[in-house]
Amino acid sequence: MTTDQHLPGSPDDAEMVARMIRVDQAGEYGAMRIYEGQLAVLKGQASAETIAHMAEQERRHLVAFDRLVAERGVRPTALGPLWHVAGFALGAATALLGEKAAMTCTSAVEEVIDEHYAEQAARLGTVEPELKAQIEDFRADEAGHRQTALDHGAEDSPAQRLLAHGIKAATRLAIRLSERI
Repeated sequence: MTTDQHLPGSPDDAEMVARMIRVDQAGEYGAMRIYEGQLAVLKGQASAETIAHMAEQERRHLVAFDRLVAERGVRPTALGPLWHVAGFALGAATALLGEKAAMTCTSAVEEVIDEHYAEQAARLGTVEPELKAQIEDFRADEAGHRQTALDHGAEDSPAQRLLAHGIKAATRLAIRLSERI
């Protein structure tokens, strides 16, 4: 990430980093809400302990990004109230379709987040090495969540392809909106 790579109208390094922190905080918050929705429906079922473990890792990520937002004075996304409702609704709705559909949701979201974090780490290059290391650490957790979901039948849910494609598209849209709004 160097200033000579910027096109006219593109954000400078400071704004790019602020966007990264903003969208990552929003994403981790959304992930927490998805897991909360799933747990509200799947309480007492076999997958609840696994989902609770993944949610706890997401909570650690959210705490880290909340701290960065506060320390750096980054404006959080204005879409927080939407992600509050939409995340819970997505988690609950997929869980209502069954444990495997909830795992399809996790797998789809985490696949997109893995790509997103990889892109961010590449864009950071040698700038902000601590932030890059944190993103790479969290990326490993997200990849682990995706593998856990696959191991728990994510590819065996009803209408898996349709569900996964829709969730991936919605996740990509949420990322783009949260970076800027």
